[in-house]
Amino acid sequence: MNIQADLTPQLPEGRWALFLDIDGTLLEHAAHPDAVSVSDELRQLLQTIEHRLDGAIAFITGRSIAAVDHLFDPLKLRIAGLYGLEHRLLPDGEIEAADAPADMAALADEIELELASKAVYVERKGPVLAIHTRAAPQLLARATELVEAALSRLPQGYRVIAGNAGVELMPLEAAKGAAIRRFMQLDPFTGRRPVFLGDDTSDENGFDTVNAAGGISIRVKPQGETAARFAIEDVASAIAWLEANFGEPVAQTARGNLVA
Repeated sequence: MNIQADLTPQLPEGRWALFLDIDGTLLEHAAHPDAVSVSDELRQLLQTIEHRLDGAIAFITGRSIAAVDHLFDPLKLRIAGLYGLEHRLLPDGEIEAADAPADMAALADEIELELASKAVYVERKGPVLAIHTRAAPQLLARATELVEAALSRLPQGYRVIAGNAGVELMPLEAAKGAAIRRFMQLDPFTGRRPVFLGDDTSDENGFDTVNAAGGISIRVKPQGETAARFAIEDVASAIAWLEANFGEPVAQTARGNLVA
């Protein structure tokens, strides 16, 4: 963990590209993914940032693109969904999607049969299977056992990632860092310094990528080791930091507490 005490009163002058996780970063977590909502103020802030950065902003999320569009409607941004298995490279562009292996549905049925009645939510996201245990944290270990045991039944190239309040089964190519690198090769991101805000284990790959590119990596409410160079204490502070640094003229002093 190599977190610096603070960022400086404002971001250094430069051309920035902004990448944002959603749950736990822009929105507080809920027991069920559908239980969250987006305020008009957050939509307006993101739209303002998109304008100020000439479009160099993208969601990098574990949610599907369809789910994000529904959540943020009518706002649409560039996005990598399902940890980079889906892409929309233009706000109004087509969605590049990935197929799910045939065994995934049967696996989800089995896990749901054992755990869903115990306040665990099994989310089917095509090639990604997410087991949410926020409402039943005592079952995280059991959920992890079930998805690890299922690896042998799926095609090669799948992995298990345990998060703050759940566990996910996903293809190896599902990596937020790879999604960030892809955007950085395209206009309007190319030639800019990347900034990435995330809050969970699945964001660590993105932090590594941004660090290697000389950018700024920020983990919201970090728990344990992280590759992020900076930390910010909670969702409200993350939004305040974004508003101060990207929602207002660059010369204005930044607010939002980055902590060690």
